[in-house]
Amino acid sequence: MGKTVSGAVWLNADMLSPWEFWQYWRNTEDADVGRFLKLYTELPLDEIARLEALQGAEINEAKKVLANEVTRLCHGGEAAAEAAETARKTFEEGALSDNLPTVTIPAAELAAGIAAFALFVRAGLAASNGEARRLIQGGGGKVNDVAVKDPAETIGNAALADGVIKLTAGKKRHVLVKPE
Repeated sequence: MGKTVSGAVWLNADMLSPWEFWQYWRNTEDADVGRFLKLYTELPLDEIARLEALQGAEINEAKKVLANEVTRLCHGGEAAAEAAETARKTFEEGALSDNLPTVTIPAAELAAGIAAFALFVRAGLAASNGEARRLIQGGGGKVNDVAVKDPAETIGNAALADGVIKLTAGKKRHVLVKPE
């Protein structure tokens, strides 16, 4: 759907995980939900009309249906269910899920500590050090659901919770960091 490779919505799970694929469809603009349900799902038209008529916060339910149906068609029912459950745990319960994208960092490097901005870049949540610094300074960078105040803050083993560190960029992008 994007003009560049970085904006592409890949059907191949090696290029874009089923979780990220599901998230793409879940974050569809409100105005596009009905059109996308017609184009990309096999739902009956009367069900699509019902979902299209939803307003306000209820439109989120239509977005979940869209995400579930498109992911089911492209990656199978199990992948769609796992992605939906991961989203529920992450966004509704604030819990960790093993299905979130994960990066590994050498244990010795994490023990020595890594600057927050550098960790966000390594996790793929920012394209550059400058972008990561701006993200953190703007209040959009979180470690284990706590906003990072200083981009140069050192993140190390003390941040491990259940063996992982959860990084969040904005409200919707999450990555787990695991020592190896």
